Amino acid sequence: MARKGTRKPLDKTPDIRAVAAMAKVSIATVSRTINGSPLVSDRLTKRVWHAIEQLNYFPNSHARSLVSGRSRIFGIIVENITNPFFPELIQCFEEIAVAHGYEILVSSSNSDPAVLTTCVRRMIERKVEGVAMLTFGEEEPVLDQLSFHDIPLVLAEFRLDDPKTSTILLDYATGIRAAIDHLVQLGHRKIAYLAGPHKIHSAMTRENDFRTAMEAVGLPVQKKWVVECDHTLKGGVAGFDRLQALAAGPTAILCSNDMTAIGVLRAAYLKGLRVPHDLSVVGLDDIDFAEFTLPPLTTIRLSRGDLARAAFEALRQQAEETSSANIHREFLVSTSLVLRGSTAAPPAED
Repeated sequence: MARKGTRKPLDKTPDIRAVAAMAKVSIATVSRTINGSPLVSDRLTKRVWHAIEQLNYFPNSHARSLVSGRSRIFGIIVENITNPFFPELIQCFEEIAVAHGYEILVSSSNSDPAVLTTCVRRMIERKVEGVAMLTFGEEEPVLDQLSFHDIPLVLAEFRLDDPKTSTILLDYATGIRAAIDHLVQLGHRKIAYLAGPHKIHSAMTRENDFRTAMEAVGLPVQKKWVVECDHTLKGGVAGFDRLQALAAGPTAILCSNDMTAIGVLRAAYLKGLRVPHDLSVVGLDDIDFAEFTLPPLTTIRLSRGDLARAAFEALRQQAEETSSANIHREFLVSTSLVLRGSTAAPPAED
């Protein structure tokens, strides 16, 4: 026999009239306050929001968008939601957006052009006020579609000659040069590089910065020690195995991202190699997992907070600035080296 419920019925859901009565203002004032109208004084605004909180009133976001003509939604499209870097980035972006009265719509391209096209269609249908395309070099096929609908964009490492597009420049070079300098100071001369997929623009940028850093310290880049692999744990394992198959291997491996580096740590352990005594490993991104690996991963930090702030500010300026002269077109996010336990002096040669 079914149990009889004991839950009490909820009180009637408060509406805008209840808010106006508690705040002792008109319904129109409540509506203007919710929609961010500058016509409402600070004193009345505080009273209205206090009443909203006291009554636990939830403004109708759809109705608000109809009144204001704005959705107050920003879209963010990332490359691969299974890479911890991107959920961390999305979390930072959402925290900033919510603090400024915006909602976000999240999509992941999964490195698939067809999926990316669907993501963009969703953004357009939801009437987002701007899109942060943080896919790092995979966005070209859909840029025309977004530009056609006059939607403000922010792109990572990609400049577009469009007044509604901003660019985030990522200074990988500083962090990569610091990593190479660190390895050289430890005594390493045999440094390999596990590159990301060459179809991704950011992966090519990182590889070029690695080559430049090696040249700056006077070390040759051996072709067989630069291995292209996926930005995944399995990609790191596969890249490590290819290096291990060589007659003479490196004493240090710099990886194009942390997921690849963590794959290398696992593969080295299964081969009986001790990191960092037998092999030094360096990642790039500084995802939260990096400090919890064994040993903790030395890596190049690319701040998700800085990247999220730059992306949001680029979109906010496009959505709220009345003069295009005040809108920034480029934002710079730098990198830095984080020293942990996966790097040490190379093993002594016999």
